[in-house]
Parts: sequence; structure tokens; C-alpha cells
Amino acid sequence: MDLSAFERDMAHERRARLSAERRLVQKERELQAANRQLSNHALSLSSQIINQRETVKDLEGQNNQFSEDLEKATKKAVTIEKLLWNALDSMRDGFALFDEDRRLVAANRNYLSISDDPSAIKPGSDVEDILDYCLDEGVFDLNGEAEDEWFDWMHSRWDNAQIEPITLKLFTGQYLQLIDRHTSEGGVVSLVLDITDTISRENDLREARDNAQAADRAKSTFLAKMSHELRTPMNGVVGMAELLLEGEEDDERRLFARTIKSSGEALLEIINDVLDFSKIEADKLVLKPKPFDLERLMQEVALIVEPTVNQKGLSFQIDYDKFLPTAFVADPGRLRQIMTNLVGNAVKFTEKGHVLIRVLGIQSDDRKTCDIHVTVEDTGIGIDPSMAEHIFGEFNQIEEDANRKYEGTGLGLAISRKLIEHMGGSVWLESVKGEGSCFGFKLTLPTAEALLSRGIKPNVEFETALIVESNRLDALMLSRQLELLDIDVQITEDWSAAEPLLKKDSHDLVFISERFRSQSAGGSNFVWIVSDPDSAPAGHFLTKPLLMKALSDLMLSLSLGDKQPVISAEKAEQIDAKEIAVVVSEDVGTESEENPKFVVLAAEDNKTNQLVFKKMIKGLDIELVMANNGREAVESFQQINPDIIFMDISMPEMDGLEATKRIRELESELQLPATRIIAMTAHAVDGDKERITASGLDHYMTKPLKKALIHDHILSSKAPEGESVK
Repeated sequence: MDLSAFERDMAHERRARLSAERRLVQKERELQAANRQLSNHALSLSSQIINQRETVKDLEGQNNQFSEDLEKATKKAVTIEKLLWNALDSMRDGFALFDEDRRLVAANRNYLSISDDPSAIKPGSDVEDILDYCLDEGVFDLNGEAEDEWFDWMHSRWDNAQIEPITLKLFTGQYLQLIDRHTSEGGVVSLVLDITDTISRENDLREARDNAQAADRAKSTFLAKMSHELRTPMNGVVGMAELLLEGEEDDERRLFARTIKSSGEALLEIINDVLDFSKIEADKLVLKPKPFDLERLMQEVALIVEPTVNQKGLSFQIDYDKFLPTAFVADPGRLRQIMTNLVGNAVKFTEKGHVLIRVLGIQSDDRKTCDIHVTVEDTGIGIDPSMAEHIFGEFNQIEEDANRKYEGTGLGLAISRKLIEHMGGSVWLESVKGEGSCFGFKLTLPTAEALLSRGIKPNVEFETALIVESNRLDALMLSRQLELLDIDVQITEDWSAAEPLLKKDSHDLVFISERFRSQSAGGSNFVWIVSDPDSAPAGHFLTKPLLMKALSDLMLSLSLGDKQPVISAEKAEQIDAKEIAVVVSEDVGTESEENPKFVVLAAEDNKTNQLVFKKMIKGLDIELVMANNGREAVESFQQINPDIIFMDISMPEMDGLEATKRIRELESELQLPATRIIAMTAHAVDGDKERITASGLDHYMTKPLKKALIHDHILSSKAPEGESVK
């Protein structure tokens, strides 16, 4: 072999071996890379497997928890369902659920207990089957209703969108109330309430109400009876005392008579307070609103307390806002009662100083209503602030030591507050013990369309007037009243300023205070301003407080040159306050012998009251015929045809109302003019006046009777037509 060939073969083999080694190294590298890649992939798969195992484990845990929760929830739901049905079964009331086909789905034990047969009413029962069963077994008291009508009514109830509750009575006497509601799926939920106890309580309450009403009626009857029975003897007591005071007995006997009279009147006030309070408590107080003059009402109240004011030497004033209207609409009688209580208390508890009525007000924008503020101020004993609410209570007064000095029922303020609140107002009190008090109240009142208190202005020719009055308030009051009569007024408060004016004689009228009586002898155009008419100087005079009606009548009287007018405080108390007017001072004239006697028929069954009436009209030139009852009154009317009749109401055999009815029938049959019939009665509760006057009587007098008022009725009936005083 050629060496070179051998070397070439060896070199070729070496190159082949080196190439194989290089490929082997490369393959090893590739294998290592593949192994690394495989290892990484294996690691990744291992991680995924681990994660998946963990996820599966978590899911298995969650699944187990869900299974446990589901099991717990199922057990809880079952427990709640059992509790619910146990609760429904333990209910006193029935509960049932009906599906959209009106078949019973479920019901509690009390609902199913309506049936004694467990198979009669059960789940799956139709409502018609249930109603049929109730009718067949007589479960319900149909109260006379036909079964078919009852069935149709019960079955059709559920047709309404809103099912009205109904009450059914079982044959056992129980009462069930059915309350049904539609469900959202079209079914009905029915609740059956046992309201037997409720019905029983309602019946008890109804019976109690009926008994209370019966007791209230009995109370009202008792009050009316007591009012009558108390007033009848009081008429004898007060009437006889008044007659005794007119006699010529010695001072001691006059004191006894005056004490009897004042004590009787005080007892009458107590009776009135108790009756008023009873009516308020029974909610039987009826207000009677009508137009009235507020300023005049205040002045009328002043007339009532004037004797006590003069006796104590107090200064009494009325401050009425001159910009405030005077005509309002309210119950003047009750308002006068309130003011009398407040002013009476102020005067009673004030020994020196003054009592002031102040009236202020603010009108609404449309001037149809007005907020009225009324205060009664005094300089009396005052009230401790801690006692403010106490004194407005029933039967309460200021304090125990004061109660021994000041008499009274303690009802006045309680009644006043209840009256004001009944009118929609409010009351307040400001006081300092030992210095005085201020009682006030607020009312919102409708204004009247016209100043009714002013009436028709008298047609007078006076143009100017001079007022000589040291009391500024009285002077301003009179000045405003004169200005309303279109009279120019000049005011002076002292004599030195008035004297030169009087010498000029330049005024048509001079109104002069009685305080200047020693400086002036008066004159033909003088009108004295006095507090006590009994001590008034000769000539014309007006009594304080000054009333617009009195002034108007005086001006007319002076203009016509009539008789001397007199305003008497005592007279003002006796005449209805709405009718206070100028009373002509004159003696009662006697009838001419050519004229027949004026015949008075009086019907009264009580012998004492007959005597009182006879004594009260003693001195009048009349013929009196007494009747002991209504029957005798009718017989006497037929025999004597009286000019006036005084008729008691409660009498035996025939009462005054029936007697009046018979007399009116006789007048109609015989075509006689209506005789004036005056009721004189002890009935004084609400409704008595209306009932009595509706029976044909003309006027109404409450016992105890007043002598002056009886005389007024007789004299006005005797007076020629057109001159009667009502």
C-alpha cells in the first residue's frame, strides 16, 4: 500500500472521527438543552399539577362548606317553618292561604277548628265547599238572612280588588272578623280574628255611655229642679227683705233686713255659679253670639260695682282705645259675666287705690275681625306667683288666711277661664303680692257691620259743649261720645280755667263734674256728671260710667224740652243691660175716676210669693187678682179680661205654659187683642227662657223678682201707646 494513500485514508478517517465527535458534542448539547427544556416543562407541569391539586382541594372544601351550609339552611328553614306553623297553630286567631283557584293550600289549627269533622275542611277544599259546610252545619248566625243570599255575598267578596273586612257571629255567640287580602300570585290570605272580647267591651262601653247619658240627664233634671226649688223660697227671702227696707223700722231692724237681703243675694250668686259650672263641665254650655257694643258693655259692668266702689272710695276708670271699634259679634251675656267676675274680684280685693278696665285691640287687614285684649288692673292685695294657677281652679281662692276674710265660692275665675277658652281665647295673670294684680284675656271677635250701640243719632240742635271734669279719662270719654253726635267739644280740668268760659256763655251745653258743685249753682244748659244719682244737684245729670245710649237720650230729651232725665245705677242693675236707657223721674199718676181700674192678674201657687208680689205692687193704682194655679188663671182671664198677666210656670193642676196656651186660644177664638203675659219663674237653666217664651209668653223674669222690674212692666203696659218703656 502506498504510504501516501494510507496517510490519506488515516487523515480522512481522522477527519471523519473529529466530525463525528463534533456532531456528538452538538447532539449532547442539544440533548442537554432538550433535557433542560423538558426539566423546565416538567417543573411547570408539576407546579400546575400542584396548583390544580390545591384548587381542587379548595373546591372540594368549598363544596363541602356549601353542602354543610345548604344542610344547615335546610334544617333552619325546616325549623322556622315548624316554628311558624307552631306559632300559627298557637294563635288565637285563624290563618289560611288559598291559591288562585280558591282552594285551601294551608291553614292553622284555629282556622280548621271551625269544623268538628277533620275531613270537612282540609287543604284542597274549595271555598264553596267550606261555605256549604258552614251553612249545612249552622256554624254562623245569619240573623234572619236567607242562606242563598248569604252564600252569594260571601262568595262574591273576593271578587273585589280591595276585600272589605266583615264581622260574623257564630252560633256559640262568638264574634269573628274576616280580614282577607289578595296575594301577588292571585291567591288569598285570610285572617280570622276573634273579636268577642272587643264586642263585649264595646257593648259595655255603649251601656256605660247610655248610663252616663242617663245620669247626665238626671243631673240636668236635678239641677233644673234644684234651681227651681231654691229660687222659689229665695224669692220670698229677698223680696220680703227688700220690702222691709222700705219701711220705717229703726236702724237695727233695717240692718237686719239689709243683712237678710244681701245674704239671700249672695246665696243666689252661689247657686248661679254652681249651675254655670255644672253646665260647663257637662259640655252643655251654648254660646249665643249677636252684635253688641263692647264699650257699652264695659260701662254696664261698671254700674254693677259702682256702689261698692263709692263705698270704698276707689278710683274706677275705663280706658277704651279710641281707635278701636265698639261693635262686635259675640255672646254679650257671657262676656258680661266674665267681666263682672274679673271686675268684681278686683273691687273686692282692693281696699284703696284704683281699679282700671283697659280695652285694646288690633284689627285684621280686611277689618272683619279684631284681636281684643282686655285687662282688669287693681291696686289690691295681689297674688303670689306660685298661686297664679291655683286661683283658676274650682272652688279655690287666694290663700287660706284670705279665705277667712273674703267670701265666695271660688268658682268665678274658673268659670271665666272656661268661658273664655270656650270662646277660643286665652287668659293670663300678672301680679305682685301686696301691690296689685292684672287679669287679662284675649279674644278674636268679628266686627259688626254697623256701630249698633250708637243707633240713630238724635236730631239735636246743639253744636258746642264745654266739659268741666277733673277726671281726665271721664272727660275724654264724654268728649268722644259728644263728637260722635257732631258736637264740638272743649275740655277743662279745673274751675279757674272754666269760670271765664262759663261767663262768656258761648257753649250750648255745659257738662260739669259734681266736684265743682260748690263753685257753681248750675244753669239751664248744665248737665251734672255724678257718681250717685241720689245726691245729684237739681237739674239734668248723667251717672258715671257714662253710657252712649244715655247721652243720646238725654240730648234728645233736652232738645225736645222733655222732663228731667235721670240715670239710676240701681235702675240700671234691674233693667236688662241691653235695654238701659234714660228713665224719667216722676210719680206714678192715678187713674181718673172715669176710667176703669188697671187690672193685673197674677198666677202663683206659693203663698209666701203671693204675699211678696202683693207687697211689691202696693201703692200702685191697680186692681190685683190672684190665682193659685193655671186653671184658676184661665178662669179669671175669662171673667175679668186683665190688662196684664204675671204667670208662674210650675204650678199644680195646670202649669203656666199650658195656662198661657189656653189663654192664647181664647184670645184667638174671641178675637181679643193679645194680653201681655210675663213669666215669673224659678227655672233658670239653659233653654228655660227659650222654652217659656216659645209658649206664647211675652217676657221672662227669674226669681227672686225685683220690685222695680215688676213696676216697669205694669207702668209700661199702662202707658199710652208709643210711650211704653221696655
